[in-house]
Amino acid sequence: MKKMFIIVAVLFISFLISCGGGEKKADSNSTVSSGEPVTNTDNPSYDPIRGEGKFTDVAIAATLDQAMAIEGEKVYTVKCSSCHKLTDEKLVGPGFTGVTGRHTPEWVMNFATNPDPMINKDPKVQALLELCLVRMPNQNLTDDDARHVYEFLRKNDGVK
Repeated sequence: MKKMFIIVAVLFISFLISCGGGEKKADSNSTVSSGEPVTNTDNPSYDPIRGEGKFTDVAIAATLDQAMAIEGEKVYTVKCSSCHKLTDEKLVGPGFTGVTGRHTPEWVMNFATNPDPMINKDPKVQALLELCLVRMPNQNLTDDDARHVYEFLRKNDGVK
C-alpha cells in the first residue's frame, strides 16, 4: 500500500510539473479576433513589406514578360504545383490567386528563395502556417527562378 501511495504521488507531482503554471503568455505573432495578424514588435529590423532576403528593389514592367512567365510556369510545375493551386483553393499550402496583389515582388521572391527566416519573422506567414500546418520547404530556387515564378504568378493574376 505504501509503494502504491508513493507511485501515485510521484505521478501526480510529475503531472503538475509538466503542465506548467497554467498561464499563457501572449504571443507577439498571434492573430486578433478579427483574424488580422498582430505586428511583431519584437523585431523592429524586419521589413514586412519586402520580407527578408536579398531582393530589395525588383523592377516590374506594366506589361507581362511572356518569356519569363513561360519559364516560371515550368518552375511552378516542378517545384510548386504539388503544394499550391493556381486558384484560391488551399492544397497543402495556400492557393496562388491574387498573391501579386497582396504582396510586393520583393516579398514574394524573398519568401520563395528564403522561406525559413520569413516563416520565423513574418506575421502574415505565421498566420498562414496556422491555417496550413506545414512549413514551406526551401526549394532552392535561383534568383532567376524566383523572378520567373513571380512573372508567372502575375500572368495567373490576369496581367497581360
